Amino acid sequence: MAGANTRHGGERSGTVAYVNARLVDPASGLDTPGALVTSDGTIADLGPRLFSDAPPPSVEVVDCRGMILAPGLVDMRTQLREPGEEHKETIETASAAAGAGGVSTMVCLPNTDPVIDDVAGVEFIARRAREVKATKVFCYAAATKGLQGRELTEMGLLAETGALAFTDGTRAIANSRVMQRALNYARTFGLLIVQHPEDPALAENGVMNGGEMALRLGLRGIPTVAEVMTIERDLRLVEATGGRYHAAHVSTADAVEAIRRAKARELPVTCDTAPPYFTLNETAIGDYRTFAKLSPPLRTEEDREAIVEGLADGTIDAIATDHAPHDQDSKRVPFAQAENGIAGLETLLPLSLTLVHKGRLGMMDLLGKLTGGPAGILGLAEGRLRKGGPADLVLIDPDRPWRIDPDSFLSKSKNAPWDNLPVQGMAMRTVVEGRVLHDRLA
Repeated sequence: MAGANTRHGGERSGTVAYVNARLVDPASGLDTPGALVTSDGTIADLGPRLFSDAPPPSVEVVDCRGMILAPGLVDMRTQLREPGEEHKETIETASAAAGAGGVSTMVCLPNTDPVIDDVAGVEFIARRAREVKATKVFCYAAATKGLQGRELTEMGLLAETGALAFTDGTRAIANSRVMQRALNYARTFGLLIVQHPEDPALAENGVMNGGEMALRLGLRGIPTVAEVMTIERDLRLVEATGGRYHAAHVSTADAVEAIRRAKARELPVTCDTAPPYFTLNETAIGDYRTFAKLSPPLRTEEDREAIVEGLADGTIDAIATDHAPHDQDSKRVPFAQAENGIAGLETLLPLSLTLVHKGRLGMMDLLGKLTGGPAGILGLAEGRLRKGGPADLVLIDPDRPWRIDPDSFLSKSKNAPWDNLPVQGMAMRTVVEGRVLHDRLA
């Protein structure tokens, strides 16, 4: 469910005091009872002794009732579908979904129509975000023109325009020479290359994880080696060029181990994963359930456990939604023909909190992978609580029980495999630059 008594939107209010809060800011290591005050879109002050007597009478007071007040979540991998596929999602509907999920900042992939591979594309996203005036929206630019994997884009110019990093989105940069050139070019400008790590020749026509279950269902599988082979090749190129590299949505034990070894060698490498890869395994496909069809595909239970271990030991730096909204016509077809992806903005927080409730991660570590971790990788000022910083906040009730109901999603798309799943944890209020984007406190 989206939550009862919610409201969203709204203009920036004046001075607001959040009292009786548990302030959690992984970027600074802060975890203390206290208060925080916002004014003119920024954090005016915060700390354990703030308003030790009482806030001034002119200040709007929000009683947090002991709940967690943290930086707004930063989602570093979102498909917004605008421009080109607005029937699946728009910046406006994705922002509403993000607000409901506690996400204050989204970074969208360039696989739109037209592709974001020039200055006009980057400027379009920025302009639409200003018009919608809800969740903050940044974008990646394509690493290669048209996402074709051949000719590099003008990375320096695109970065000056506002592109945070460079990726071919849901396609791998498969050609080794092109990847080498991309890493060299990116290093010159201090930029980041984000890879969808999947060897396209090995994955060709595959629709689920390769192995016994694929054989039993009669579906063509994608072997786990398709992921780790791409990552290991790229790591060699990183070592040779010194370019910064990020592996998106890692899903296999072998990939986690390869990145773990690269970090031990102090290579400039980071990675993320998404909730499906630590909450589900390939059995979620059941009898050809297309809502569980992803790219990369859901893997084995051993791989799922390795993802959890990678999060716990710090190998995996961030958790992203990997939000991939689709309309009904794209999913309610035979499994092999269905599009890949899950709508994930409204389930990011509760599914991630399962790691805390099961004792696999502490709250500070988990929230770090949802806030300061992704923000730091992308060089964003968001994702932290600091005096003078943006008033991007999420108030979290970590124990609130509810059941996921995709039909109530604010996203245009309802393609999620967690129908009626009981979870604990909910974003009670989401604030972006002092504006209340979503509120369940009423």
